[in-house]
Amino acid sequence: MYSSIVPTVPAQPTDEMGSQLKSPDPRPDDPPDCNSHFVPGPPGASVFLPAGYPRGLSMGYDPQQPSAFSYCQPTSSTHPIQYQPGNYPVPNKPASIIWMPGPTLMADCPPGLEYLTQLDNIHVLQHFEPLEMITHFETNNKYDIKNNLDQMVYIVTEDTDDFTRNAYRTLRPFVLRVSDFMGREIMTMQRPFRCTCCCFCCPSTRQELEVQCPPGITIGFVMDHWNLCRAVYSIQNEKKENVLSIRGPCSTYGCGSDSVFEVKAIDGVSNIGSIIRKWNGLMSAMGHADHFDIHFPLDLDVKMKAMIFGACFLIDFMYFERSPQHSSR
Repeated sequence: MYSSIVPTVPAQPTDEMGSQLKSPDPRPDDPPDCNSHFVPGPPGASVFLPAGYPRGLSMGYDPQQPSAFSYCQPTSSTHPIQYQPGNYPVPNKPASIIWMPGPTLMADCPPGLEYLTQLDNIHVLQHFEPLEMITHFETNNKYDIKNNLDQMVYIVTEDTDDFTRNAYRTLRPFVLRVSDFMGREIMTMQRPFRCTCCCFCCPSTRQELEVQCPPGITIGFVMDHWNLCRAVYSIQNEKKENVLSIRGPCSTYGCGSDSVFEVKAIDGVSNIGSIIRKWNGLMSAMGHADHFDIHFPLDLDVKMKAMIFGACFLIDFMYFERSPQHSSR
């Protein structure tokens, strides 16, 4: 009776019914297959690691370095190149400034002038500003002060507003700030405005420079005196008493030669030192990058050394600072 019955496979439920019968999956849907549309290309040539790299590591990896890629490769196995942490060489980086070693503090010396006690010669180098020549816009002057070993001693920067510089040009009042290797202002030089429209022999028209060291404490003055033939200055102490004198050449515009300003004692006979404006060819002719050599005795009072140093800048502004010529058309 039952032998004629043939077992059949139960009918599969429809999609709607199957979805109701399937047990819910608590996991989220699987992410899409990112490689579903990837079609592998033909095999390429094998790449072999160069000699010196360990097998199994990527090229450029150095297991001795903490970073993934080594900064540089040694030139030889005997003396590899080594650098301190953080002091890696940078291409086209300007050379670092070499400063003169700091001297010991002295009791009777104004702070910051200890360098001058060890020197009998300093160089004043003005920065060249090509933008000033092109635009005819007067900018603040900057100077490097160096010793004979080309070590930096001070940095001098002018602090004058744009209107004053471009309205009064070489006659402008200015403030020069002298800084040491730590950026501290150790000396200030101030030039007040003097009208030159009146008679040249009038005392109120003569140029003057006040030197303060430290800033706020006056140590002396540089006074300009009228003379028919040459530049004449007197160096005074804080009480405006004459201590030294400076006599310049008959012509400060000599082409092809140095201009020497002799520093003499108050009697005008004994030679103390000199301020020499060096001739540097085209740069000197344009007057935008002056170079001065200052000489004084090693045992000279340090305040007088600072006064001779300050007189150099008054001489520069009065005789060698060239204002850009504006076209009249």
